[in-house]
Parts: sequence; structure tokens; C-alpha cells
Amino acid sequence: MAHRLASGASAKCATPHGHNEQVSVELEPKAPATLDGAKNMVAEFAAAKRRWHRWIDERVDHALQLGAEDPFLAVVRERFPEWNVMVTPGDPTTELLAVLFMAKCQAFLDAEGLPLRCRRVTLQETPTNAVVFEGDPREALPTGLDGWWWRADESIA
Repeated sequence: MAHRLASGASAKCATPHGHNEQVSVELEPKAPATLDGAKNMVAEFAAAKRRWHRWIDERVDHALQLGAEDPFLAVVRERFPEWNVMVTPGDPTTELLAVLFMAKCQAFLDAEGLPLRCRRVTLQETPTNAVVFEGDPREALPTGLDGWWWRADESIA
């Protein structure tokens, strides 16, 4: 994924650049669950990861990440309308993406009717830099935002 940080970042980070990010999510039951002695699972992994993996592979991978107020966004949309652009509320930092990814993952789980919650998102930006988010995305994000991260669809803008 490629991004740029436009709000007061160093010249290095303000230049569009990429990372080989890795995303890991940890899920847990929404309520205490007793294994039944037969199937012995709360939900099948295939069901839990189906939409998430498709979204990561088809929409997020190779997307250009830009903040909604970044002046470069208008240039990209005008000159390169076919580009896959992820739009974030403010700079697309690793910290912000971890929160947004948790919200999106939970939207997918809820839409599938799975009794799971996303407990933790780890976003490994580089081999030496990672961010872990645990908590409620609604408490971490600015209030009043109604973006793609709350919707159980394939959107990223």
C-alpha cells in the first residue's frame, strides 16, 4: 500500500511512498461460549475471514491512501480516476488505519451474523514498526464521522 502524510509530516513522509504492510486481526466470542463437544467452534474460520480477505485483497492491497483534506486527492481524482484510492479522515497513519480496519472488520462480522468481535488489530508497517489497536473504534475516532469503515461493503472511500 502507498500513502502520504500531508499534515505537518516530514518531507520524507509527505512524498507518496509505500510499505509492505501486514494486517493481523484477532477475534473472540461476543459472549462466553461453551464448546459443544462435537463441532467445538464458535464460528468457522472460513465464514469469519471470507469478506475480510476479499476486501483486503481486492480493495486495500495496492490502494493509494490519502487523507480527505489532502490537496493531492483532487489531483489524483481528476487525472487518474481509475486509481484505487482509500480516503481517510486525516492523514492515513498506521495508527489511524489500525482503528479503521478494526471498525471495518467488525462491520463484516456483524453483517454475516457471526457471534464474534474483533478484539485486536495489528498493523505491521515495516519489519521494525507496528501498531496494535484494542478498544472501541468509536472512542478512538473523531466524532461525527460516517465513513466507509462503518459499512459492511467493499468501499474504501
